[in-house]
Amino acid sequence: MTIAVTGSIATDHLMRFPGRFAEQLIADQLQHISLSFLVDDLVVRRGGVGGNIAFAMGVLGGSPLLVGAVGADFAEYRGWLEKHGVDCSAVHVSEFAHTARFVCTTDEDMAQIASFYPGAMSEARDISLTDLPAGVDLVLVGANDPAAMARHTQQCRELGLPFAADPSQQLARLSGAEARELIGGAEYLFTNEYEWALLLQKTGLTEKEVADQIGLRVTTLGAKGVEIVDREGNFVHVGVVPERAKVDPTGVGDAFRAGFLTGRSAGLGLERSAQLGSLVAVLVLETVGTQEWTLDRDDAVKRLAEAYGTEAAEEIATLLK
Repeated sequence: MTIAVTGSIATDHLMRFPGRFAEQLIADQLQHISLSFLVDDLVVRRGGVGGNIAFAMGVLGGSPLLVGAVGADFAEYRGWLEKHGVDCSAVHVSEFAHTARFVCTTDEDMAQIASFYPGAMSEARDISLTDLPAGVDLVLVGANDPAAMARHTQQCRELGLPFAADPSQQLARLSGAEARELIGGAEYLFTNEYEWALLLQKTGLTEKEVADQIGLRVTTLGAKGVEIVDREGNFVHVGVVPERAKVDPTGVGDAFRAGFLTGRSAGLGLERSAQLGSLVAVLVLETVGTQEWTLDRDDAVKRLAEAYGTEAAEEIATLLK
């Protein structure tokens, strides 16, 4: 099963603040906020929603086709992705702008303050899904240029391509009407717990009204795992794989989506797919950078067995290299 991953492709600039953001905020002075955080370190990593998800799918042995817009500075990043099994033939290279930049500072509580410069990502709206190679079975519409997200969602409907709606970070930018346009007819709707509440608030839809428009709602709950709900209200909850360390939460949600969709494309059920997603998520949590993690098959199977039991581990292990 070939999955086309549309979404941002960016360079991550990740910093760590040795304190708590919450202790620096004065409730009655927020309208005058002016803060600068002296950070301990800076690492520059490859990232972006589309890049992260496609990379993880490639590591897991999937067949991801990355769809997004980048600058001429993408050459090294392209080589990295292709080395890990990602098809970059549908990536548009801008003649004018640099690849997007994500700048994020994380504090001791794993809270984050971030900014995102779109750069070449704004040209993603010029990419047409009609130009994709034959054989695409599912399109993930991830956080990207808002006009691109709207265009790709509508093209999926017109072309009869099953799609997964994953508005994530762009929900803060989208209006209620724009958000509603991204979810109707989706086979999957991905959000985290906060984004799910924000989606309902912005669109004015009830949970039932959203459920009537989609196949499955997949809502990640942080340390509480993930819940999956279909339109009939059937509910699946999967807990996390216990972490060995909390290093950096950047890209954990992307990792879950990659594992979940790779599992589904390989024929795993909802529970097993969510368990695979949770494994990939914890590997990213334990690593600085969203694409610096590696998969040790024996250790992965051991951790799956400890978290979910031997039967689950054996079923999922058939997918792992």
